Amino acid sequence: MILVDTSVWIDYFKGVENPHTDLLDTSIIQGSVAIGDLIFLEILQGIRNDRQYRQTKQSLLSLNQYDMFGKDMAGKCVDNYRALRKKGITIRKTADIIIATFCIENDFPLLFLDRDFIPFVDHLGLEAALRET
Repeated sequence: MILVDTSVWIDYFKGVENPHTDLLDTSIIQGSVAIGDLIFLEILQGIRNDRQYRQTKQSLLSLNQYDMFGKDMAGKCVDNYRALRKKGITIRKTADIIIATFCIENDFPLLFLDRDFIPFVDHLGLEAALRET
């Protein structure tokens, strides 16, 4: 099972072909894609067309769903953020901290295009679902 970041989903829905969207397509067919509530939110809030919104929402609801944030995760996210800051690395988006920490804590490989996840791979044990990320 892999978790897929919004950055890959956006390319996928736009029809962009690259190794990330190819792996996403294969993983959907195999039934090995999970989605977190935060990623679900990020994807759907970016869709302007009502028809496309309904179709995308229905498709995403067919995936394994996970709640990504809560009281226990908040502390773990802060710890990860601080660990990277001590190394001189600042993660720009809180959502990326939550997604990376959720994957680390739950042993989910993450499929991503967003470079903000690389420090989590390099320093905190996040597993990239695609090695050449």
